Amino acid sequence: LHPQRNPRPGIRAMKLKFTILILLSLAALIVFPMIGSTDVLHDPMGREILMKLRIPRVLTAFLAGIALASSGMIFQALFRNPLATPDTLGVSGGAALGATLWMRFGAPLLFAGVAGASIAGFFGALGTVLLVYGLARAKSGFSSATLLLAGVAVNLFFSSLILLMQYFSDPGETFRMIRWLMGGFSVVGFTTPINLAVFTAIGLIIAALLTREMNMLLTGEELAGARGVNVDRTKKLLFFSASLMTGAAVAFCGPIAFVGLMVPHICRQITGSDHRKLFPAVILLGGAFMVICDGLARTLLAPVEMPAGLITSLLGGPFFLWLLLRKA
Repeated sequence: LHPQRNPRPGIRAMKLKFTILILLSLAALIVFPMIGSTDVLHDPMGREILMKLRIPRVLTAFLAGIALASSGMIFQALFRNPLATPDTLGVSGGAALGATLWMRFGAPLLFAGVAGASIAGFFGALGTVLLVYGLARAKSGFSSATLLLAGVAVNLFFSSLILLMQYFSDPGETFRMIRWLMGGFSVVGFTTPINLAVFTAIGLIIAALLTREMNMLLTGEELAGARGVNVDRTKKLLFFSASLMTGAAVAFCGPIAFVGLMVPHICRQITGSDHRKLFPAVILLGGAFMVICDGLARTLLAPVEMPAGLITSLLGGPFFLWLLLRKA
């Protein structure tokens, strides 16, 4: 008989890692609202800025990071592809198309405190989910390969439509479209983070109930089915939960690339591939990572503010190439 290894050192190491992630998330939420050119503690105007601008902005960035990072993790499990991202199924493209259509043909209105472009973006994402789902069902039931190909094709088509609208728009409209497509968190008040929190919470609850099934899917659909997983139902629930979170994040904040690629991979180096540990790590690091990127975008060239999506793209491009070379 071989002596059993003592699991306590491994458990202690994992607890330490999660403690660090929790502290990082809390530090991001507490520190970054304070960073800026205005004294938010002693100046009355600064306190107003803190409550109406900085705290809502940090909360929005934190929730968007959670939504995009969790969606990336889900899509990577769904397709068993480490390079899958929230853009894979065209949900980001559908949201961007909806918002762009509103900017081109709609009016600058607010509905219950939410910009019309954000509402149009969310319905664009919802329409894309239904379109891709219908194409996958029509072809082969609910094949992951067909789902992936349909999403890529729809995303490319929507990108072409966005470029077409930009070409026929006036310079002011084109600038608004381009600026929105860079992604950012310029919010006023708590309406946006509250709405985003609702959609993100729904997606997270669904995904949290399916962590075991995600582990099984990594072994292959046939083996997962042999172990009692309802593969078709699980894939549909994962697909819709990730699409819901991605659509909401893009609708409220614009397309922000590479978060769903980078954060899950970094977390796998910390916790391993078990989704029961990976999922909470992705939530913590995704939120903190997005807040840090937005803080850099806000302060690096102050008083000029860069779009947060530009920071994530600058980081994500080299990261993606490193992954490709590492896999090769």
